[in-house]
Amino acid sequence: MFAFCSDPANLDGLAWLSCYLTTSKHLQLYYAVGTVLLLLAITAPAALAFGFGGAMAARAHIAPVRWLGKAYIAIVRGVPDIAFFLFFVIALDQAFEWARHQILCPDWDQPIRQGNDFVVCQAAKLPLGSAPQWVHETYGFTLAVLTFAIVFGAFAANVLFGAMRAVPRAQMETAEAYGMTRRQAFWRIMVPQMWVYALPGLGNLWMVLIKATPLLFLLGVEDIVYWARELGATANPRFTEYPHGDWRMWYFLGLMVFYLGFTRISEVVLERLMQRLTLGQATTGGEAQRKAA
Repeated sequence: MFAFCSDPANLDGLAWLSCYLTTSKHLQLYYAVGTVLLLLAITAPAALAFGFGGAMAARAHIAPVRWLGKAYIAIVRGVPDIAFFLFFVIALDQAFEWARHQILCPDWDQPIRQGNDFVVCQAAKLPLGSAPQWVHETYGFTLAVLTFAIVFGAFAANVLFGAMRAVPRAQMETAEAYGMTRRQAFWRIMVPQMWVYALPGLGNLWMVLIKATPLLFLLGVEDIVYWARELGATANPRFTEYPHGDWRMWYFLGLMVFYLGFTRISEVVLERLMQRLTLGQATTGGEAQRKAA
């Protein structure tokens, strides 16, 4: 990146380190950090949306909807994350290609399942083999976001379901006595109050989501753990012009600092959010704030 980096053999000290940390491989590491942060920024609200929908379905008065919501929560929570990630991504990818195959290749006369192989016409492939690299990366990232959202949405649904049940029933009955419909009481009384009960569980789930980002490598996305392992290993001239010994300990130490710092910032934000939500609420935290005031 720097002009003086043209001849690595003549570098030493800070000049060598500055050139080493700005190689194309290290830029991939920094890009992977941005990928992880983008994944968290998209997955968190998406998982919350799945969780809210699952919790509402589990409380539904229509039996089939209630069974569907409870089945979603139980099945996803009962399957190990790694097994679900490996299964769901393959199943989802094949479902997309099968649907495209039925639309784009109606004259196909061969079976799609050929032994252990899943074969569709070239036009139905996702993404197309002729597509640029960024399309392949975007498709893999989209599958990762959807998979993370579905998995952690089930845990969020269980948290929100319990939070909804924690809101005193007397408040819902009072709202209905004042003429509110069941829908109005749900959105105006239950939903605003349930967050104070849900936030501790959702906060723990956010921490677990941060720690689960290394599972991206199962979905074909080169995450920061992958690049830390590759860059920290004993380098050879084919990989970099800056050979070194086994530096994996230092790279993984940097990852630990990154994750610990990120979780600490999250704890501070969650604590302030909890103080905001408990203000005026009939909870231990709300009562403590009232007495302090």
